[in-house]
Amino acid sequence: MVNIDDFVKRLESVLEYYGLNASAFADKIGVQRSSMSHLLSGRNKPSLDFVMKILEVFPDVDLYWILTGKGTFPKNNNEEVDETKKSSPSILSNQNMGNDLFSAIEISSEEEEKRELKKSSAPKNTDFNLEDVEIEKIVLFYKNGTFKAYSP
Repeated sequence: MVNIDDFVKRLESVLEYYGLNASAFADKIGVQRSSMSHLLSGRNKPSLDFVMKILEVFPDVDLYWILTGKGTFPKNNNEEVDETKKSSPSILSNQNMGNDLFSAIEISSEEEEKRELKKSSAPKNTDFNLEDVEIEKIVLFYKNGTFKAYSP
């Protein structure tokens, strides 16, 4: 459980470290100034979204430090890795991939050619003859959500 008073003290340390006031900090992480004020006064507890925005904008802030006070601030990137973490890579970690979950995956030109071949060699419906088809209804859909139906 996050102790709100301790969290506020750590948050104030972050503000002081970066030389920001509460309004500038709120603007920088993309939250309303009032939510920052409510947090600092102890009225509200921080949401997960709020904490994640801090970590995204300020990479020197350690997750466990901001939540529990354990760890260091600013984050020490030269910390030694725990032996258990060395032997078993985390499934949830994408640090070894060098990109985030939403990065584009590079496809070699050879793989691209194979995909194009599969698309072009797909069987087409050659039994469809427009002469044998009678139109029953034409429906036009408009961007504003309305439609018109025409019957011949």
